[in-house]
Amino acid sequence: MALITVDDVAARLDDPDLRICDVRWYLADPDRGRREYDASHLPGAIFVDLEQDLTGSEGPGRHPLPSPGEFARRIGALGVGRENTVVVYDSAGGGVAARLWWMLRGVGHSSVFVLDGGFDAWQAAGLPLTSKVPRFPSAHLEAPPAWPGVVDRSFVRTRLGTIDLVDARAAERYRGDAEPVDRLAGHIPTALNRPYTDNLDDSGRFLPPDRLAVRYAGLGRDRPVVAYCGSGVTACHAILAMQLAGIRGALLYEGSWSDWSATPETPVATGTEPGTP
Repeated sequence: MALITVDDVAARLDDPDLRICDVRWYLADPDRGRREYDASHLPGAIFVDLEQDLTGSEGPGRHPLPSPGEFARRIGALGVGRENTVVVYDSAGGGVAARLWWMLRGVGHSSVFVLDGGFDAWQAAGLPLTSKVPRFPSAHLEAPPAWPGVVDRSFVRTRLGTIDLVDARAAERYRGDAEPVDRLAGHIPTALNRPYTDNLDDSGRFLPPDRLAVRYAGLGRDRPVVAYCGSGVTACHAILAMQLAGIRGALLYEGSWSDWSATPETPVATGTEPGTP
């Protein structure tokens, strides 16, 4: 199971092998997550910055992946190693934390969980918070030479109509009504819109697997599933939700819409319909 409850984490706070990662981040104010962490966070939590720790210096889109080796060194320097059980959280229903979940899984770390409901669920439960910043000794993570399960623009474009595309962005961005960040508005032709926020209930926790299965029904039966979003972050939330629904092996379009829309000759669809290849 890729999720963990606040009660289960609270019961393990004294476990020396537990590593809790605070991955709060906000598109409109990238420094806000660090400010919130400095004010209060879960006991023992270390801060992991999306742009500093989970993003490479070059590559497709706004948040390209660092190399697996670079990521392993960064996260290892924070004290996260193979022997640790890792819990990741944010205040966006896992929309950012799922990126770290996906990356740790990508370097072969099997014991990593997203805190269901995140910081808000912890706070609502009246569980302890602190402003104390922990220090852990550096740890070591082996890393593969390349990320598994990642595809690029060429892969997507040459396979339009033969892959299942899932767009995890908000409906207004998918339709092309608004585009606050990237060069063009709309979506990749043939993509289905499954906003990541709709993977959650009103309390910000993941829907049960049977309801997620309904959301993603029909995907991955006989062809690859590729998830994308604005820049490859919340697409990881879709991959997590699909895994909970029993759909495994979904691929991540690393550059996502920020990469697709940066090239004038790539086709773009607008409106509520997926469109044709």
